[in-house]
Order: sequence, then structure tokens, then C-alpha cells
Amino acid sequence: MSCCASLIFLFLFSFLTSFRVSAQDPTYLYHVCPNTTTYTRNTPYFANLRTLLSSLSSRNASYSTGFQNATSGQATDRVTGLFLCRGDVSPEVCRNCVGFSVNDTLNRCPNQREVTLYYDECMLRYSNRPILSILNTNGGVILANTQNITSNQTGFRDLVLSTMNQAATEASRSPRKFDARNANFTAFQSVYGLVQCTPDLTTQDCFRCLQQINNQLPVYRIGGRLIVPSCSSRYELYAFYNESAVRRPPPPPVSTPPVSAPPRSGKGGNSKVLVVAIVVPIIVAILLFIGGYCFLAKRAKKTYGTTSAFDGDDITTVESLQLEYRTIQTATKDFAESNKIGQGGFGEVYEGTLSDGTEVAVKRLSKSSGQGEREFKNEVVLVAKLQHRNLVRLLGFCLQGEERVLVYEYVPNKSLDYFLFDPAKQGELDWSRRYKIIGGIARGILYLHQDSRLTIIHRDLKASNVLLDADMNPKIADFGMARIFGMDQTQENTSRIVGTYGYMSPEYAMHGQYSMKSDVYSFGVLVLEIISGKKNSSFYQTDGAHDLVSYAWRIWSNGTPLDLVDPLIVDNCQRSEVVRCIHVGLLCVQEDPAERPTLSTIVLMLTSNTVTLPIPREPGLFFQSRTGKDPLDSDQSTTTKSLLGSVDDASITEVYPR
Repeated sequence: MSCCASLIFLFLFSFLTSFRVSAQDPTYLYHVCPNTTTYTRNTPYFANLRTLLSSLSSRNASYSTGFQNATSGQATDRVTGLFLCRGDVSPEVCRNCVGFSVNDTLNRCPNQREVTLYYDECMLRYSNRPILSILNTNGGVILANTQNITSNQTGFRDLVLSTMNQAATEASRSPRKFDARNANFTAFQSVYGLVQCTPDLTTQDCFRCLQQINNQLPVYRIGGRLIVPSCSSRYELYAFYNESAVRRPPPPPVSTPPVSAPPRSGKGGNSKVLVVAIVVPIIVAILLFIGGYCFLAKRAKKTYGTTSAFDGDDITTVESLQLEYRTIQTATKDFAESNKIGQGGFGEVYEGTLSDGTEVAVKRLSKSSGQGEREFKNEVVLVAKLQHRNLVRLLGFCLQGEERVLVYEYVPNKSLDYFLFDPAKQGELDWSRRYKIIGGIARGILYLHQDSRLTIIHRDLKASNVLLDADMNPKIADFGMARIFGMDQTQENTSRIVGTYGYMSPEYAMHGQYSMKSDVYSFGVLVLEIISGKKNSSFYQTDGAHDLVSYAWRIWSNGTPLDLVDPLIVDNCQRSEVVRCIHVGLLCVQEDPAERPTLSTIVLMLTSNTVTLPIPREPGLFFQSRTGKDPLDSDQSTTTKSLLGSVDDASITEVYPR
């Protein structure tokens, strides 16, 4: 139970620290300031903007109501703005947040005419176009906890949606366009929800906005929120808002006589009472939750046998690959540190040599890794049945007690990201090699989708899962997350979303829907990374781009696609090939899966100049991710920064897990 004690200590520390900090600067969430319309200093628009911001942050602003709008200037130099504070915060907190955001806006968006800044406590928005009383769900942000609900997911989803929809109905009818409420999930757990619209909306528009974003909440997570310019929605398993500031109908009378409230002892004394009343029950409830989770997790541990993990035809498929544990120990010098060549979310990778002289890469899964018996069995069965020059080859495996080991062919040049994102090694990947790698990856995925005896969806295609052999030929690795499709099957749903954000297709990340087109999306992101030599995550909030996909689209739209190319190769590349690959990459990341090409079409597009390519549309969803380092593994503990989906053409961003 020492790990549980550590977890409890860390929780208490972080909770109390965040509580102390919350009284200072507002918590920044996200900002949107597109470069489509800009201004320069010493212009009438800038003067009007300063006047507007001064008005919104003045002492006479409506901090008590939490909402104010204003307009400054005339005609093309007119600027309209507003602020909206969260419905449960005090006027003082509202004033502090608005004043901070007014100063912050010129730093984050120094010359954009349209700006929206999101903080936990307030939102600031202004534009050169009319924005008052106009429903707008574009340019939103999703923040989702990375932890999924592990039990009774359907019941939890239904409770969250029911609670949030009830809140939406009440908020749309209220003058403040705000509502917060809670509902019991278990005897010791409640779901807390808060919704809010800008009060300038009509009842119908407010309800429409909230209904739309409620339907996009990540309801299988233990907490999440979605904020768009006109409304916001959030739920958690803890009281994240000030319950005393939310007027709810009084509870039904109980049998015991009511206890009178203690006399107020001034503002400071009342604040301390509120702190104790809110913090103590929350800490007790969450400590009980953590203790229960640790107890159940300990009971859930299994002892793994040998081939008993496999059934039926699977045993026949893999029994010839099973190796003795001592054989693997000998090959890796008993997993010596000097033999280690990588480490990731699922365990460590070692270089080894079998008794017949065969060099191997040994993936030893950690006992506490996220990959359990199901993923291990899945990887053995799948990879054992696959034979293609662009897929890593499984040579053997071992199951002994709790030890789970996979033995692959040794690929000497490690993984693609090892070269692609290292400034000292990027130069070894000239354009001809990169073009060959793109084509090899495409052929490997085509084999999985169409040419093998099975139809297989990889679900975790990324640079760290592409290995490079001695001739720099790509080999796709890590099939722990892969799934087999039936002969006539085109799509499947899951509530267990695994993989790496930034490479995930939007329909999979948001709704758990995966298909061959999910791998196509990942391939598109990977193509853009290979061409640019930059990680998808390196573009977050850089030059107005949220990620590599949005950056590539902006360059493509400007008619200068070669600006995307890695400077190391731009002067020594076949420019027509590069532009065609960028074109294919953008087609692969289309928002609608139906508009993404199949892998057979992609291979044809990459190898034939006679095929006419469709014109790509603007990608509706963008992702960012920080990938793991394991050359044979998927790192599920990635930190994610993702731009998620559009509803009625509304682009929504998932910025980071909390």
C-alpha cells in the first residue's frame, strides 16, 4: 500500500497547493487569435481597442453580474468586446480576472482583430465584426482528464448527460444564463456540473449552444469541459465551483431539527468557515475513493501462466514461437543495463543475441505497465500471423509467471523519431530516404488493411513505432493496440480509447469510432512530420498554429507548400514529389473519414504522377502529442495537446489533460 500512501500524499499536496494559488492570478486555459485579420499600432482600430479594453476593465464595469459588453469606434475601425465571468465567482475574483486578461491579451494576441481568451474564472472576447447576441461555437477548447471511468461506464455517461442537460434547460431560462448542480453517482461519489452562456443570447440560442457542446463532452473520462465563445459546460467528480454561491432549491426537510448557522464574524471568518466546509468533505471523499481503488486494484492482480493465456487456433499459431525464459536471460545477459536500448510506457527494450547468433530486440513488459494479458496476447497472435518487409517480425515470446517478454528481429537503426527529431541526425535522412520511408510505411499499412489474411487496424501509428533497418527501410512495430476486423466490417466502436493523442483520428478520440480511416489519419500526420522534420507537438501556439497539421494547411493555403519542408533537404529534393506528398498528407487528415483516401489509393497517389489528386479541404481537427521513447512500444502516458472536432463547423481544441 506504499504506492497508495504516496498517491494520497501527492494528491493532498497538489490540492492544497492549487487551493492556495487559486486566490492569485486567474488560471489560463487557452486562447484563439487567428491571423486572418490583423492591425498595426498607431491606427484608429488600435486606439478603439484600447478604449474598449479600458471600458471593460474600469471600476464601473458590471463585475457583480459577471457580464459586460461594449463597442468602440465606427465602420471598419469599430471593435466590439465582452467579458463573461464564471457564474459562481465573486465580483472581486471577476474583477481580478478581467483586469488580468486585458493586460494579457496584447501579449498573447498582439495584432489580431479577433481574439478570445479563456481562463478558468472568466473569458474575454473582442472582434472587428458583430458578436453580440450571435451564437458562435467556433474556436472552442476541450479539457479532459486522461483517466477513464473504469466501472459502470454506461451509467456514468447517462448520469453526466442527464445532469448537464437538466442544467442546460435551467440555464437557458434564467436571466444569468447559468446553472450548476450535482447528482449522486455512488454512495460516496457525486458528479458536479456547471453550464453557462453569455447572457446576450436568447433562450433558444443558449439552449442550442449548451445542448451542442454537452453532446461533445468526453463523458467516459472522470472529468471534462468544453468551452466555446458563446457557452461552456464542465463536469467533475469533485465540487470545482463555489456551492455556496450557487442558489439551489432547499433540500427536503429531515427528521432532526435544523441547526442554526453560526453568527458571522466578518468577511475573513466567514471565508474560513466556507473553506473548511468545502475542503474537508472533498478530501475525505477522494481519500475514500483512492483507498477503494487501491484495494480493488490489489485484488485484481493476476498470476499469469504459460500458454494457458491462449485459446483454440491461437495456441497453434504461436506455440512454435514460445521460448524458455532462461534462453532470453542468456541472450540479454540477464537483462543487463548495458544491453538496454529503449524504455517506454509498457516496459524496457534490450538488445540480445540468441544461441544461434541471431540478433534480437527483447521487449520486457513491466509488471505495472498498462499492457495486460489481453494486449500481450493480442500482439503475439497478430504479429505471428503477419509477414511483410515493412512490418517488424516477431521471433518469439515468453510467458513465465508474471514475466511477459516479446522477442523481435533486431532493427539496428532504432526508430524513425530517433533520426527525424534529432538535429544532429536529421541530416542522415535526405529526401530520397524520407520518400522511401513514406512509401514503405504506406505499403506496410496497406498490407495490414487489405493484403494480409486478416484486416488489421493498427491504432497507434506514429514515428516512434516505425523502426529503421540497416538500409533505412521502415518497419512498423507495436501491435498491442491493433484490432482485427471481420471481412465485411468497416467500423467499430470502443469506450476504451488507447493510443497517442496527436496521431489519433478525431472520430476515434471523441467517440471511440475506429476504422481503416483512423490509420489513414495517423499516416497523414506522420507524412507531414517526415517532410518537415518537426514533431506535431512542436507547433503548439507557434506562429499562430496549434499543431503541425494547422501549420501545414496555412502554408498550403498561402500557395507556398515548400515552406513546410525541412531546411536541411529543401535545396536537394524532388520538389514535385515533396508537394505531392504534402498534398497526400493533407488529404489523409480530412475531418470527414469518407474524404480520406484508402491506403491502396494513397500508394497509387505516391507512385504515379498520372493520378489526379482531389483538392483538400481545411482539416477540421488538429492534435498535438508528446511521444514516448521506446523503439518498440507505445507510450500511453503521453501528455496531450489536441485540437478536437467540430460540431456544425465548430472547431474545438483539447489543450491538455488536467
